[in-house]
Amino acid sequence: MTGTRLWLIGCGNMGGAMLRRWIDSGVVAADAVDVVNRSDRALPAGVRQARALPDGPLPDIAMLAMKPQQLDDIAAAHAARLAGVPVLVSILAGVEEPAIAARFDAGTIVRAMPNLPVAIGKGVVALSSASADVAARESVAALMTPLGLVEWIHDPRLFDAVTALAGCGPGFVYRFIDAMAGAGAALGLPADQAARLALATVEGSALLAAAADVSPAVLADRVASPGGSTRAGLNVLDRADGLAALLAETLAASERRNAEMAAAAR
Repeated sequence: MTGTRLWLIGCGNMGGAMLRRWIDSGVVAADAVDVVNRSDRALPAGVRQARALPDGPLPDIAMLAMKPQQLDDIAAAHAARLAGVPVLVSILAGVEEPAIAARFDAGTIVRAMPNLPVAIGKGVVALSSASADVAARESVAALMTPLGLVEWIHDPRLFDAVTALAGCGPGFVYRFIDAMAGAGAALGLPADQAARLALATVEGSALLAAAADVSPAVLADRVASPGGSTRAGLNVLDRADGLAALLAETLAASERRNAEMAAAAR
């Protein structure tokens, strides 16, 4: 991917995290990147940013990384300049490929759903495209690989579910860590100590689960001795109205919101 020219339309928290990781990993050179933002942001040295796309040849890949609600404004401002771009990647939650194709003329359109840990190369990037050939798929996958786990979603109807699970998932994990820390503080631990313990516990447990050859469910049972304290806690989480039900409701709410945004963008 070295030598790839990249245009980013929008470069907020997620776009910026992806860009920094690409540059740090060497997959993209800073001086091969042009960013369009409504106002200047702190970007890696060498990256050009402006209010409009540059003159000259089209890039190899352009990425839509603004807020989904800005889709029509961005199309009005930049669609003509982007016409004919070989690959257009969109990270706009809830905006389906046909809605993008209706506004932008691109050789290939790929939907991507990254999550925030891409900033450290430990993220998830889900990809979907009805228009990408083998070469385009390989090119986009090579760009995304330094960000973490890359998964192609072959049924576009499942993209809202993927977004709810992986795209929104870090927010849910952060809330869980905070809740664990709060519960520890409620037992009498100093709040700052409880926060450190909760964070380190989740970090270590996730790393162990990622390296294990068995499922997290099996690992949980290995931790829990019959009649022990872990089992007593798991009995609460495993109730019919416990953790599984709560997370099912959580992801369903996120999936519904993605579907609402998709309907609004059509």
